Amino acid sequence: QVQLVESGGGSVQAGGSLRLSCTASVSIGTYNMAWFRQAPGTRREEVACIDFNGNTIYGDSVKGRFTISKDSAKRSLYLQMNGLKPEDTAMYSCAASGWCGSSFNYWGKGTQVTVSS
Repeated sequence: QVQLVESGGGSVQAGGSLRLSCTASVSIGTYNMAWFRQAPGTRREEVACIDFNGNTIYGDSVKGRFTISKDSAKRSLYLQMNGLKPEDTAMYSCAASGWCGSSFNYWGKGTQVTVSS
């Protein structure tokens, strides 16, 4: 069983930055991994995805502002979020072992990001 633990969420003013981290209980070198977010009353949205080769895909709403990366040696996935907007407010979760744009097998519990105007 793969365990994923997110950290780095918090409250920030619009225009600010946050860096989310997700640490896995196993090696992530062969996994595709992604960040998702969900705000109350909305559907879960795939924010960014990185495959096992390091190729990245971003949702249209975050392109140019967010950067996904991973450090396999540290078993960690990151999401650098710049230029935050109030509409970025959501619970952010990381996921592993799946396909970008599709489903994933393992999920973290999430970390809350709140952006005030």
